Amino acid sequence: MEKKIRFGIKSKIIIGYLIIIVCLFIAFIVLNSQISSLQKERNFIIDHDIEVHDLTNRIEKHLLDMETGQRGYIITGEASYLEPYNGAASSWEKDYNALYQLLNNNPNQQEKLEKIKGSIQDWIEAAGEPTIALKKENNTKELQQFFEKDPGRQYMDDMRSQFTSFRNVEKKSTETRATELDEKNQKIKIGLYGLLFFVTLISLVIAVVLSNSIVNTIKEVTQTIKRITASKGELKGRIKVRSNDEIKDLGLATNALLENIEERNWLQTNLAHAVTMYQGIASVDKLAEKFLFTISEMTGASFGAFYVREENDKGNLFVKQAAFADQKSEAGRASFLIGEGLIGQAALEKRTFVINDVPDTYQLIASGLGDVKPKSIFIVPVLFEDEVIAVIELASLHEFTALEQELISQVIETFGLTINGVIRRMEIARLLKESQAMTEELQAQSEELQTQSEELQMQSEELRMINEQLEERTKDAEEKTFELEAAKEDLEEKAHQLELNSQYKSEFLANMSHELRTPLNSILILSEMLEENAAKTLSEDEEEYARIIHSSGKDLLALINDILDLSKVESGKLDVLLAEMNMSELPDQIERNFSHVAEQKKVQLTINKAQDVPDIIHTDEKRFQQIVKNLLSNAFKFTESGSVTVSIQRVADHRLTTAMRTIDTDCWLEIAVADTGIGIPKEKHQLIFEAFQQADGATVRKYGGTGLGLSICSEFAKLLGGWISLSSEVGKGSTFTLYLPSLSNGLVDYEKVNFAYEEVAVSVEEAEAEAESETEITEIGHPVQPVDSSLQDDENVFQDKRVLIVDDDQRNIFALKTALAKQGMTIMTAHNGIECLEMMKNSEPFDLILMDIMMPQMDGYEAMQKIRGELKLVDLPIIALTAKAMKNDREKCLEAGASDYISKPLDLNQLFSVMRVWLVN
Repeated sequence: MEKKIRFGIKSKIIIGYLIIIVCLFIAFIVLNSQISSLQKERNFIIDHDIEVHDLTNRIEKHLLDMETGQRGYIITGEASYLEPYNGAASSWEKDYNALYQLLNNNPNQQEKLEKIKGSIQDWIEAAGEPTIALKKENNTKELQQFFEKDPGRQYMDDMRSQFTSFRNVEKKSTETRATELDEKNQKIKIGLYGLLFFVTLISLVIAVVLSNSIVNTIKEVTQTIKRITASKGELKGRIKVRSNDEIKDLGLATNALLENIEERNWLQTNLAHAVTMYQGIASVDKLAEKFLFTISEMTGASFGAFYVREENDKGNLFVKQAAFADQKSEAGRASFLIGEGLIGQAALEKRTFVINDVPDTYQLIASGLGDVKPKSIFIVPVLFEDEVIAVIELASLHEFTALEQELISQVIETFGLTINGVIRRMEIARLLKESQAMTEELQAQSEELQTQSEELQMQSEELRMINEQLEERTKDAEEKTFELEAAKEDLEEKAHQLELNSQYKSEFLANMSHELRTPLNSILILSEMLEENAAKTLSEDEEEYARIIHSSGKDLLALINDILDLSKVESGKLDVLLAEMNMSELPDQIERNFSHVAEQKKVQLTINKAQDVPDIIHTDEKRFQQIVKNLLSNAFKFTESGSVTVSIQRVADHRLTTAMRTIDTDCWLEIAVADTGIGIPKEKHQLIFEAFQQADGATVRKYGGTGLGLSICSEFAKLLGGWISLSSEVGKGSTFTLYLPSLSNGLVDYEKVNFAYEEVAVSVEEAEAEAESETEITEIGHPVQPVDSSLQDDENVFQDKRVLIVDDDQRNIFALKTALAKQGMTIMTAHNGIECLEMMKNSEPFDLILMDIMMPQMDGYEAMQKIRGELKLVDLPIIALTAKAMKNDREKCLEAGASDYISKPLDLNQLFSVMRVWLVN
């Protein structure tokens, strides 16, 4: 019988859809042909008619441009009006030719176009060109006569009417084509509806045929399934399908499912029976016998043995506990070790063995008629917690099926737990007997344990409370840690901001120092010259005015220095130069500096120096002297009568505090300045050590001052490792005590000196030229040898010397030029480094140059480098002058080529002394 051709549901559906698609394709071709024809006619209307109207409008526009350009030129005479005329005259014929070509299928319209062309040419020849030519000839009279007749207007009116007639014809032609297009569109719509009805009818026929073919077969399958369902669990019935399609596949799959369900039901039923048979068994022997009997009945096994693990000196030994169909208990060996024989190997590898090719020497199965050789052997280990606790071996006269093997495997999965439970119960029963013997002893110990348990419970409660407290403290610590971290970040941010503020403040003070010292330099020099009154042209009052101006300028300079010193201390960037200081000379220095003040104010000055004060201490002598001078200046300022007493003594060892002992020092000194002045209220003791603060407003008004002195003294004392204390009573006087260590081993650890390059502007050291000093020191530290009196009086050193002053400030130039001109010098000036170099190249050689540092275009550093380098003037004396006294400026000036260095404001005597040295040399 030939194999029946398979014709599946998918093939049926595909064929049905293919028929529908073919019909749709044919309909699409017909419809597309009609739509294409319609589209061509539509495009013709759009492209042809619109282009005709567009070209017509463009020709009219050209005529309008020509007329407008002609009239504009005739009226104004401007040649620019001819540009649209000439452009339109050259363009209208191109558009006309294009329009004429477009109407090649319409002779009537072409004839009208030819008439329009003739009218245009007539207008150009009769009205356009003649009038333009007359205007170019400036023939106004003939133009006036022409426009009185104005033949061009008639031509334009004729052309407009011709264009209107032409457009009306084109419009009617467009409407006719649109009407024809609508009729074709209506025909296509009717044809589309007819095709749609035809395709729908074919689709319905195909759908009915296919659905009947599929539904009838499915109904047969459904009826068969209902009959199986109505049989109340009987799964013997099977589905029969005649068609050779997917429905048949469904029926075969359903039959396979029924067979599988039938096997699963058998498996689940036997598995449930096997599990329930273990209940109530209390010994391993009975459990083994029951198991072998049940499994043999379920699987048809004819022979079996059950081995359980026992531990002995040789290791794990498996002992036979039960057998099925044995011959006088000789079925199999009595015991075996792991790895011994095939059954021992199964226990070792923990896996199941199924042997269908049984050897001839295997144990025969006995029956009433004789012995039979088994066909299949099944060995399976029983596991509990991944350990083999038993091994079962079964033999059968038939081969074990896969379903029987699966049944045994599933039973064995939980059977290990059962065996272990029976063994444990047996062990528990044995232990129970032993425990009963120990009950009385345990009862005695129970009471003791109860007491200990109560104590432990109390301790546990205490530990729990302590633990809760520790957890709370831990949480608090974590919160505080988080707060500290946030505070730390905030402080770091503020520290960074303070650093920036300090930098800005330092730069501001440095710039302000330059801006203040520059005019102050002129004030001091000119006031000093006025005070000397060399020409004897000033009265005594005018000389006094000059002295007051000069004194006020010096006071302003001292104030600038105090502000800069305070800023430098606050920024932590003040230089502290430790050296030996002779304390034996201190009383004489105080006497020499303040005795005349005491005489003027009629105040008694007393200086007491103890014998135990060492002659030499190690400190910064300049800062120490500044502290003492400020304290004494304040004492005399606020003391109208009475006395000022200075006491210098060594702090005894028993008076040393803990803080004083932590500092590595040779000794501690105590310098006390006591006065009988106005005194300071107790609530103001701390305030007066702050910058710009005094006791009260009245004090400021009566005694003056800026309030910087004590603030600077306090900061200087801290830098030197000490401090200042105050004892005062209003109306009775005050005592300021300076405690200072001798720092022979260097500064204390907490006072770090910052040598950063960008430090605050340093205050200019006051030139303290002592009357009895035999050596005069300039601000750069070069010793100037004493000048013979005859040489000082002799002005021939300066006479006719050529001096070049380089400064961008006219006030400084005027002051220096006036002072030096009086000495008989020839003065030349330059406002920056560039002018300086030009003058030196083009003028006679100079004997000396006074060079300002801060100048525009080219500063003093660069100018000095070019003088030394490019001009090769190595020996020419150059004295650097600057009002911005930054630290290391001296070194920078000398490196740039300066011979000497003086900071502004200038002291004329000091300037003349330095100039004499370099001019003589």
